[in-house]
Amino acid sequence: MIELVLVLLTGVASGALNAIGGGGTFVALPALVAFGLPPVAANAVSRVALVPGAVASAWVYRRELTPVGGTSTKTLTLISMAGGAVGAGLVMVLPASSFDAAAPWLLLTATLILAFGRRLPQALSALLRRPVSMSSRAVLIGQFILAVYGGYFGGAVGITMLALWSIGLGLDAATSNPMRVVQLAAVFLSAAVLFLFASDIMRSPLILLGMLVGAVVGGWAGAHLAKRLSAALLRGSILTIAVIMTIMYFWQS
Repeated sequence: MIELVLVLLTGVASGALNAIGGGGTFVALPALVAFGLPPVAANAVSRVALVPGAVASAWVYRRELTPVGGTSTKTLTLISMAGGAVGAGLVMVLPASSFDAAAPWLLLTATLILAFGRRLPQALSALLRRPVSMSSRAVLIGQFILAVYGGYFGGAVGITMLALWSIGLGLDAATSNPMRVVQLAAVFLSAAVLFLFASDIMRSPLILLGMLVGAVVGGWAGAHLAKRLSAALLRGSILTIAVIMTIMYFWQS
């Protein structure tokens, strides 16, 4: 019973983090390993369990979506789902350590971009003497690559999305946070479908159910909390989470 309560609370924390700024996987994955699941199984369980929470957050944000460059929300979401499925497929054939070494550096880069991203487009434009803006094709290619990473490992993929959109399109993190949540839900959903059919996650049904319920509660509450924050405070919260996640990733590696 105590273990199930801890699993539930872990799910709440993970769902809330994903809704507010990202990093829920970093909480869920080590917790599941601590509860006795093998790393690959823990990766699969966390991805499946966090889907309903991400969908709940996306539903809260459904009327606040802003386009990412010249891409449509539908196209971007389909690309995210395709990349998530490819990433989940890689879990079945590659060791989890494949991305472990790169993850801290990827997150550090994303954090720096988030911190200075609002100034980077102007600085690059001045340096190159022409406006810097990603084309729709470049946005979709970048989104697919990030979605593959999200389906495979998932750690801080939402933060990295915000960083890509910030430097490539000059989008503010607070404004694009609703779209980040929707794309995160798309990545997790497609990966979860594959994990349900191709992994042994149902061997731990109580752990899966406990984290799933907690993630829904956390995702719903976290999204409502984020909506009440001012743009500056939300931006600061996202950056704070990114900094903490970066430090923890390097500490763990």
